[in-house]
Amino acid sequence: MFTGIVEEIGRIVAVEPSGDGVRLTVRAPRAVQDVAHGDSIAVSGVCLTVVDWTEEGFTADVMRQTLDMSTLGAVAVGTPVNIERATAVGARLGGHIVQGHIDGTGVVRDVRPGAQWRVLRMGLPSVLAPLVLDKGSIAVDGVSLTVSAVSAADAAEAWFEVSLIPETLTATTLGDRVEGDRVNLETDILARHVRRLLAFGDRGAAPERAEVPAEGASL
Repeated sequence: MFTGIVEEIGRIVAVEPSGDGVRLTVRAPRAVQDVAHGDSIAVSGVCLTVVDWTEEGFTADVMRQTLDMSTLGAVAVGTPVNIERATAVGARLGGHIVQGHIDGTGVVRDVRPGAQWRVLRMGLPSVLAPLVLDKGSIAVDGVSLTVSAVSAADAAEAWFEVSLIPETLTATTLGDRVEGDRVNLETDILARHVRRLLAFGDRGAAPERAEVPAEGASL
């Protein structure tokens, strides 16, 4: 589990074929300070499992489904990535609950600079649009952000906007995003649960409470 608060900007240093997936090696010296085999580290929002490490970085396997669902399928040596270690129990929840399970990718449609911030408009698959709401939370490339605007329900293309403060622009890869860039998206887990419950209709309702026999009564 993560919070979407990026700890450092890492860099891909090796991409090696591994079956139908790849094995990535990432330079991330801060993330490996207390790492252990099997630890989870989010790479631009994708939860990966550490299989090897050095003082400078770590290696993780990425399966085909993850490559198809996220931007990791297009990374190369030198690609910068956002890095976050799994949240320790009892730590402050600075962002929001992020699982590292990408819903899909979006595309930067517009970048509007401001005096102290930058507004990014991102297109997203229509199937994800109902899960993104104004003032709600979303993870973009693993960064916990607050949605500042959304498209109308009947818009021809679904989109949302986020406003990036100077700290986000410098501490994450989002400061380098330009029109046309693909980004990883993870919608809020609560919205996903609600949609799943609604899909079942009455079948998703809580079961009626079973009656407990009175003491001494036969079953």
